[in-house]
Amino acid sequence: MNTTKILLVTGGSRGIGKSIALNAAKRNIGVILTYNSNHEQALAVVHTINSNGGKAVALKMEASNISSFSDFAIEVSQVLKTEWNRKNFDYLVNNAGIAQRTLIKDTTEEIFDQLVNVNFKGMFFLTQKLMPLIVDGGQVINISSGLARFAFPGVAVYGALKAATEGLTRYFAKEYADRKIRVNSVAPGAIDTEFGGGKGDESHRQQIANITALGRLGEADDVGEFVASLLSEDSRFVNAQRIEVSGGIFI
Repeated sequence: MNTTKILLVTGGSRGIGKSIALNAAKRNIGVILTYNSNHEQALAVVHTINSNGGKAVALKMEASNISSFSDFAIEVSQVLKTEWNRKNFDYLVNNAGIAQRTLIKDTTEEIFDQLVNVNFKGMFFLTQKLMPLIVDGGQVINISSGLARFAFPGVAVYGALKAATEGLTRYFAKEYADRKIRVNSVAPGAIDTEFGGGKGDESHRQQIANITALGRLGEADDVGEFVASLLSEDSRFVNAQRIEVSGGIFI
């Protein structure tokens, strides 16, 4: 019997999602990672995992295209069967998202809807669609943001949606409790990645470091290694929680 645990992580071609995929593979977890447009980067992550003795597959998925999720679930089922001889997987990490850099007064309905569709609506319906494929006793982790707790100008919709994600996390934990599926959210602070133009100039980086207790920006692996560490029985009684990985920003 194949006892390998399997993770599906969305947005796994770069940044935090890539780190989650790589660090999960180091823990002997099989990886299905999704990408939207970064096909070559996704294949590079897969190659790194496979060449180091792990097993990974990349699947294309557009997080805002809700109508495609039924076909995507079928594709996941086929990959599970062909690659692992499994009918289900163990862990879902909802990481895919898009950032915002517009003040409230400049936010159009188009920008608003795009943020909602990718960061909240898509995550909701993808999780709904994939829940039948997650094992009883499995785990879902939703990647939130420190911006759900504190506010900066220019990210109002994004931050509000991440706060909504944290609320939704508790509802998923409640409604899937009969299957012993744990659902938690992990909220990164200021992380030094390219997401949303995160690699700012040195003065901006220093400002962030100055308001962070540990005195630096986070790295993708600060989050990726932590999320991977949650994918074990060591966290078996952690459920419906918001866990911030921010180095102590704004405490």
